[in-house]
Amino acid sequence: MNDTDTPPPADASTGRVILLTTSHRVAPGLLSWPAWQALHGADEVLCADAGHPQLPYLREAGVTVTHASPAAEELVDACASGRTVVVVATAEGDRPLTDGLARLAGSGRVAMPDLELLPASYDLPGARLLDLVQVMDQIRVACPWSSRQTHKGLAKYAIEEAYELVEAIEDGDREELREELGDVLLQVVFHARIAEEGGPGEDDEPFSIDDVAGGIVDKLIHRHPHVFGDDSADTPEDVKAHWLRTKAVEKQRSSVTEGIPLGQPGLALAAKLASRVRTAGLDVAVPSGEGVGYELLALALRAEAEGVDPEAALRAAARAYRDAVRAAEGAGA
Repeated sequence: MNDTDTPPPADASTGRVILLTTSHRVAPGLLSWPAWQALHGADEVLCADAGHPQLPYLREAGVTVTHASPAAEELVDACASGRTVVVVATAEGDRPLTDGLARLAGSGRVAMPDLELLPASYDLPGARLLDLVQVMDQIRVACPWSSRQTHKGLAKYAIEEAYELVEAIEDGDREELREELGDVLLQVVFHARIAEEGGPGEDDEPFSIDDVAGGIVDKLIHRHPHVFGDDSADTPEDVKAHWLRTKAVEKQRSSVTEGIPLGQPGLALAAKLASRVRTAGLDVAVPSGEGVGYELLALALRAEAEGVDPEAALRAAARAYRDAVRAAEGAGA
């Protein structure tokens, strides 16, 4: 190696580059204290995006921001004599600049400034749900199919996606489970977006995804006094008792059968009715009659009493039957 291949020694005169990243899912101006320290202590602050949502707040805080998109070499030169330059990253992440800095550093021919990546704001858990709401807004407006959908028109898809989710769970396929959960979530967001527009009837008051989320949050807090209140629960049975008591007060139902959707599969319907009866401590005679329907009812009630989900048990048996059919088809080929 000759002298020309030896990189200059690093010292304070090479300066410092700070790449400041922010999340568009966090309100502009809500930056970390280290970020504000870096911005106020920098010799120069650059941003390639003149419309960056953070800029008004930075200027309001007394930070001078220069609209510029320097190449990697220009940025290194700007750090000469120990200067610190903060680059406020664009939404795309300034990939050409970071790639250029990486190439310079890898060449071994340039005295590089200290390079630091400083996240100024982070996504909170669930932040991508905001993206889903935003994307759904755009689709509802711009897509010829989505813009014409109604609650009734989408109802069948909610049923289909729920069944596909159950199938993914029973298959134990984690990748499929993740995808099907997304499809079910889409149905919730889609219906909430339609509901924002209200409806033709005077009773069709508009509501948004925030109303949906707020409602379930309130319900969960109210029905978990052992978590958010002063009550205690040491076993799953205690939790269920809490849930049933608070639900009974909320609903004020005149019958244990209220709130049970009759449109669900027959075995699941029978099991749900049996569960309500058992929880209420009622003594109800099982109706007798001729035909397979009454036989299936008796089997469903027996399964529920034994802690077996009859619908899931039948699906498992049906899947085994499907496998047997495929095996028979293969044997006859």
